[in-house]
Amino acid sequence: MSAQAPPIQVPQSKRRFGRSGEGRLRERVEGVLFAMPAIIVLALFVVYPAYYTIRLAFYQSDYLFAFTGWVGLDNFKDLLTNSPDFLDLSHFPPEGALINNVKWIILYITFYERLVKSIIFVPMAISATAVGVIWLLVYSPDPNIGTLNAVIHGLGGNPVSWLGKPTTVNYAIIAAYVWASTGFAMVVLSAALKGISTEILEAARVDGAGEWNIFRRIMLPMLSLPISIVSVWLFINVIKVFDIIYVMTSGGPGTSSRVIAYTMFTETFNGHAGRGAAVAVIMLLLMLPVMVLNVKRFRSERVVS
Repeated sequence: MSAQAPPIQVPQSKRRFGRSGEGRLRERVEGVLFAMPAIIVLALFVVYPAYYTIRLAFYQSDYLFAFTGWVGLDNFKDLLTNSPDFLDLSHFPPEGALINNVKWIILYITFYERLVKSIIFVPMAISATAVGVIWLLVYSPDPNIGTLNAVIHGLGGNPVSWLGKPTTVNYAIIAAYVWASTGFAMVVLSAALKGISTEILEAARVDGAGEWNIFRRIMLPMLSLPISIVSVWLFINVIKVFDIIYVMTSGGPGTSSRVIAYTMFTETFNGHAGRGAAVAVIMLLLMLPVMVLNVKRFRSERVVS
């Protein structure tokens, strides 16, 4: 029996992994060039105005937003201690624009009842200005115009000036804004509900889990990220709410419905641009922790395929 010949070794070319340094550099340059228009727009209309506003908050200013004199933290001290329209702690309950925003945060984010959800898609196509005009008519004290007072009058009650009383004006505007914002929240949450696998729910039912436990232990944890997104969106909306206040009450009666953004508007265009900038910085500081927590939340989430 003859011996077998040894196998022939065929030389193979070395395989190169990755791209060359020149290729990676070219891709980076191309990426920067593609992003450059967006970066320029962002720098001109977001970064620079934010820097200018923060700097202006530490100066006296005029109608031209000029830096007329360094005042340090005096603008913030005036707002928090000498401006009852912004924060009035001289009695209980406290009042002012900042306290009104707290009311908005508590009621606006949690005020989602089934009756409101039933008219979900209509407000999505309406601007906040149009919403303000619509609800001005709804709240009109004239029963021949105001829908709400027409119902009250028909039941034998006396018409109520919903927007003319300090005790009711904030709650009336918040209800209108809830109606206007329900659409976005429900679109996000309903899409998230549809994304939950029915197989998981059926498996839990087979194992003997009740509907309440399924909701609490399966559905709610899987909806935590969409709920967080909606909550952050609502919170930011509350902090910067302005247009509906401007249309419906202009901060009145008196200053009862004034909020932070409206205070920034009045301070800025009444010759106190520095104080207006200080209010803008306070708005940024209120939103910043929520935004940072939300970003951390996104980074910690793992996509399960």
